[in-house]
Amino acid sequence: MTETKVPEDLAYTKSHEWVRIEGDVATVGITDHAQSELTDIVFVDLPSVGKDTKAGTSALALESVKTVADVNAPGNGTVIEVNSELKNHPEWINQDPYGKGWLFKVRLKGPIPGETLLTAEAYRSLIASGTY
Repeated sequence: MTETKVPEDLAYTKSHEWVRIEGDVATVGITDHAQSELTDIVFVDLPSVGKDTKAGTSALALESVKTVADVNAPGNGTVIEVNSELKNHPEWINQDPYGKGWLFKVRLKGPIPGETLLTAEAYRSLIASGTY
């Protein structure tokens, strides 16, 4: 088994999303751990640009050969961009979850509550504990 990748420059949620915050824009994807648990992702139900998001609620769904999983928004905001390439290449989420497999960008309507986001170290501890 290969070690799960958890880049230090990102923040993470307990529901296995990664978040890159640049100003008031958050780019969101699922973690390497999440994609390996889902196995082969075959369909992405991307949100519409302009959709409002609410922290901790589903922004989109991923369908794998095994299950359907919700991807939650990290904060309140509005979707400003989606990775439309994933419609034709959902496998990118498995192959490159922190790069080509990013899912959507949201313009935040305020800061994400501090307790919502985990550091890379805290996220590694979470997945090691198995209590999520």
